[in-house]
Amino acid sequence: MADTKTAEAEQGLSLNSATGRLALGATVGASAMASLDATIVNVALPHIGADFHASVSALQWVLTGYLLALASLILLGGALGDRYGRRRVFVIGTLWFAAASLLSGAAPNIEVLVVARFLQGVGGALLTPGSLAILQASFRERDRAKAVGAWSGFGGIAGAMGPFLGGWLVDGPGWRWAFLLNVPVGALVVISARAAVPETRDTHPGRIDVVGAAVAASALALGTWSLTEAGPRGWLDSAVMITGALALTAAGAFVWWILHTRSPLVPPALFRNRNFTVLNLATVALYAAIGTSFFLIAYELQVAAGWSALQAGTALLPATVLMFIGSAWSGALAQRIGPRLQLTVGPLLAAAGLLLLTRIGPDASWATDVLPGAFVFGLGLVTFVAPLTATVMATADPDHVSIASGVNNAIARTANLAAVAVIPVVSGLTAAVGAAEVTHSFRVSLVIAAAVAALASPLAFFGLGARTRTEAVALALRRGLIA
Repeated sequence: MADTKTAEAEQGLSLNSATGRLALGATVGASAMASLDATIVNVALPHIGADFHASVSALQWVLTGYLLALASLILLGGALGDRYGRRRVFVIGTLWFAAASLLSGAAPNIEVLVVARFLQGVGGALLTPGSLAILQASFRERDRAKAVGAWSGFGGIAGAMGPFLGGWLVDGPGWRWAFLLNVPVGALVVISARAAVPETRDTHPGRIDVVGAAVAASALALGTWSLTEAGPRGWLDSAVMITGALALTAAGAFVWWILHTRSPLVPPALFRNRNFTVLNLATVALYAAIGTSFFLIAYELQVAAGWSALQAGTALLPATVLMFIGSAWSGALAQRIGPRLQLTVGPLLAAAGLLLLTRIGPDASWATDVLPGAFVFGLGLVTFVAPLTATVMATADPDHVSIASGVNNAIARTANLAAVAVIPVVSGLTAAVGAAEVTHSFRVSLVIAAAVAALASPLAFFGLGARTRTEAVALALRRGLIA
């Protein structure tokens, strides 16, 4: 295999070769590991809370700790791979993620688990950009789109498996195995990557903006702490107010820095494109709603309705199935008619689905209270996700496609982070006791999430304008950015 690997490194990997398939398997395995982990943890949270006697605020940190590290460092992770080698950083990230998963699985208390989850986020920030960048840099041009399509498809399968696997693990061996499962998977990914993935890096990499990354991480960390602790401490608590003010100051400093430094972490030139700016604002609204909704529904079904982890984990399966089977069709439709209509209608469908899901209560029935909302919510997701991703990256010139993708990914993670920190506090879920109070706060939370999701509709309709062309999605398809 060594000779094959050397030859293919010179001209690009082929999907028809064993080396190419093994390299694809390594990238799929790493991204699936991170995707499965996120899905499983949502299902496991109520059991984690019961075992550690943890409050909702503490459980928020199990989610936000991971998202905080991931959102703060994902752009830096991509830059490190470009400079020091994509395979090297990818392997380090996978090893880091697996080691942090082992610590999570062995955590003796909620505090150690939160720290381990933060460390998992660091590993995720190193491996996530590399998994796709390796495909773009290592495969020959005629196989690149097929490789990215396979990567996306297997990622969808992992997402579909997550609820089943998560529920089975939590109800069976226990929630700790949701983390421990990553250890053997990570080992296989590392072995495959070292055997099959050629090392690639930029020949003339730019300066790594360490200052920008540090300021951005500080702003997110301070803001997350302030928003999450506002629940148990109160909005007028002096520590909450001071930390919030420091977060705003750090955010302002980050904006000033990227406008004045020579090689910023986030190039301001990207946002001079009106469509790129509008689409990222829509990303904030949509991913804030999506990220918090899966957590809220899994929590309500287990804590208030008394469902098992497996039942709660598979409750939204119709939405997952629709995403899996309909994404390619949605991308093709956007190519024919342009993305504007789908990016206007999709958020409204998602919001309607969330409102229908407010029917869930202590005596919830899957057929009457969950299925209608899950189906409509899934229709909304499948309508807007593929066109949104493709159009965001198609708005960037070829030299900035990777950074545009990274910025949009970081914005989506940050929106998810903010929503998980804020919405349970505003709705009163962090202080809710008993099934009735939990259900009331859950319903308020979903109404807030629905309103936030719906904001993306007028943003797309009025912000994109009639000049948004179908060629944007066609260009993304040709570049292999969507399958």
